[in-house]
Amino acid sequence: MDLTGQVCSDSIGDYIYSGFGGQLDFIRGATGSEGGIPIIAFPSTAKQGTISRIVPELTRASGIVTTRADICWIVTEYGAVNLFGKTLRERADELISIAHPKFRDRLKFEAGKKGLL
Repeated sequence: MDLTGQVCSDSIGDYIYSGFGGQLDFIRGATGSEGGIPIIAFPSTAKQGTISRIVPELTRASGIVTTRADICWIVTEYGAVNLFGKTLRERADELISIAHPKFRDRLKFEAGKKGLL
């Protein structure tokens, strides 16, 4: 997930490693259901804690499976944030708050360079 709320869940750059699955169907179904709450939950890191799953921007050619317009609740082991209706600046700040602590300073720095903070 990038700091604006775009989600890539089927590729690493231009390398496709899975099918689309049902992520967007679930998100839109929950949004359209009475009382439904769309939630995406994931661990804050990958590769045994060596990389952050929340990144300043997605790798070039990454497929965006769920757009930032469809995102609401995001959950990691460091908390839950609701991005619905938030500005890009608010989204970046919220996502940094639930990133793994060892990556937060770098995410803040990169967000500042991109004009997000």
